[in-house]
Amino acid sequence: VQLVESGGGLVQAGGSLRLSCVVSGAIWTDYAIGWFRQAPGKKREGVSSINNKDGRNYYGDAVQGRFTISSDKAKNTVYLQMNNLKPEDTGVYYCAAQHLSARGMWNDEALFRPWGQGTQVTVSS
Repeated sequence: VQLVESGGGLVQAGGSLRLSCVVSGAIWTDYAIGWFRQAPGKKREGVSSINNKDGRNYYGDAVQGRFTISSDKAKNTVYLQMNNLKPEDTGVYYCAAQHLSARGMWNDEALFRPWGQGTQVTVSS
């Protein structure tokens, strides 16, 4: 399984970005795909996750109501639409795959493998 993120960039506060995570080498419905982020000097945190089998999705408190996760099976891609961005959203965003046999909390990093290389998101004030 391989994951490749794209779509990061520099945006002003209040703006929007859409991140993409292309997934290859996986049976689509066997996995959940999660987005995580790491700000400079901070611990990596879960942003959102989507179960490709039943469509359930989850969000961190900091992004609830502003970010939307979606998936397109035909394109093997999971998207993270980020609206009303804030400077505190700045960081490297990673997508990662969780095989659905590995049960646990949606944002438990230990359940996710492999990870993409990350894409930088910078929000200026």
